Parts: sequence; C-alpha cells; structure tokens
Amino acid sequence: MTTSPLPHLFWITSRAAGIVALVAASLAVSLGLLMSTKRLRRRGPDLLATHEVLSLTAIVAIVVHGLSLLGDQYLKASLAGVTIPFVSSYKSTWTSLGIIAGWGLLALGLSYYARGRIGAKRWRKLHRFTALLWLVGLAHALGEGTDAGQIWFLAMIAIVVTPALLLLVTRWLGADAPSGRPAAQTRGDIRSVPARSVPTSGVPVRS
Repeated sequence: MTTSPLPHLFWITSRAAGIVALVAASLAVSLGLLMSTKRLRRRGPDLLATHEVLSLTAIVAIVVHGLSLLGDQYLKASLAGVTIPFVSSYKSTWTSLGIIAGWGLLALGLSYYARGRIGAKRWRKLHRFTALLWLVGLAHALGEGTDAGQIWFLAMIAIVVTPALLLLVTRWLGADAPSGRPAAQTRGDIRSVPARSVPTSGVPVRS
C-alpha cells in the first residue's frame, strides 16, 4: 500500500526549492568571492555568465520556496505569513530570518540590472551585504528546515557551504585583497586605477 504524495505536494515542492536555493546561492557566493580575488583576476565571460545563472536560479528557487507554502494543507500559510517577518506563528524566528534573507537576496540580485541608475560604486557597497544575507538564509535552513537533521542534508551543506565560508573568512581577514582594488600606495605614488564592476559575492554580474 502506497501513500499518495498529492496532499504533501506543495510542502515537498517548497522543501526541494529551498534546497536548490541554498545550493545555488552558496555556489554563487563562492564564485563571486573567487572572482574578486587575485586567483581569478583574468576571469572570462563564462565565469561571469555562470555566476549570473547561479544567482538567478537562487532567486527563482527562493520565490518558489515561499509561495509553494500557500498551497500546503497542513501549514495553511497566508501570503503575509510567507512574505512579512514575524507574522507567521510557525517557528516565527526562523521563518522571519528566511523571509528577511529572501527579500534581501532578491533585491540585491535584481539590483544588478539597475546598476546604471544606482551607480557602480554605490552598488558595489550594497552588494557586500549579499554574504551576510546568505548567512542569514543558512541559519534559516539549519534552524527550521525539515531535513536539517538528516545526514545527507548536513553532508550537502558541508560540501557547498564550507568553501564559501572559508573564502568569506579569508576575505574578512584581508588575506587576499580583491583584484578590483588598487594596491597600497605611497604618498608619492598616486595612480588612477579604473573602476571594476565585479562584486564580492553572489548576485548577477557581467562586464
């Protein structure tokens, strides 16, 4: 005797989309951090395109992850509950962290396409918050995720998250300066350095 998955279809869809979002965002953050270092100074259009695809995949998956819950018969979530922090009573803190991270990553990701209006310098500063929002989303996944206690889930997290965390710590410690910034200059060695458009972590970028 088999159990029909239909009553749980929306919940399963949300879980799957959440996993896809976490994996894609983690890979995008890792690639974005690498592209801002000396390791990939001569990056090509393929890397930029891959970074953008991963970022957009994460954004779409986040939207599906949240909206799929509206059809779940057990949770019976409202639109406000999945879009506004601290409205839902279901694991309110962890849910709210996920909502904050989701909106933040969506806004920063799509802001790339308005970079001309925002200004490249201002956009790069805003873009630095991507890594912080990714960490908030990671906390949401570990704190509320249905699969958070499963060995396969933890193993997957270790594979895709650890590189991003190591790169992020390295960046924060200043061990590897971004390739888009000038080297330290003496008072008598002032040179103009062209602005670079590549950010520090995972949202869409193209030359």
